[in-house]
Amino acid sequence: MPYAVDFDTVSTVGLESSPVAAALAGLRANEARYFKNKYGHVFTVEPASDAGSTIDWVNRILEEERGIVISSRPLEATAFQVENIRIAYVFYENGLSINVMYTVDDSGKRAVGFKLSDGMEVPDELASFKFARQKSKLAGTIRGSYFVIKNEY
Repeated sequence: MPYAVDFDTVSTVGLESSPVAAALAGLRANEARYFKNKYGHVFTVEPASDAGSTIDWVNRILEEERGIVISSRPLEATAFQVENIRIAYVFYENGLSINVMYTVDDSGKRAVGFKLSDGMEVPDELASFKFARQKSKLAGTIRGSYFVIKNEY
């Protein structure tokens, strides 16, 4: 069942099995607030079991671009387009959030972003990345990193 993320009242709905569920819910709410404020988009997620094509697309990009395979179980995902940007998010049980921002125009910017929930360790598969810190009222301290996508997907 799809869930419209509320950033006024942060809820752990769909994320309960995460050891950092509250922080992951705050991270998810932080993303929802960003897309609502910037694009007027309501950030709606669905259980991973209903989002196979989105998760497969993200996994394919990670594997083909950097040889990354995420070991944690995906809990939720979403895919949508705002303006000319195709966007996908996957939220993982360990507290990791991965997003793909893929400009549809050939000359556009394309990248994969990683965000770590407050309280989680850097996963082994992302140990080579440097993470910058960002403060969020909804999510505490978010650590983030990214890489630029080189190929077509």
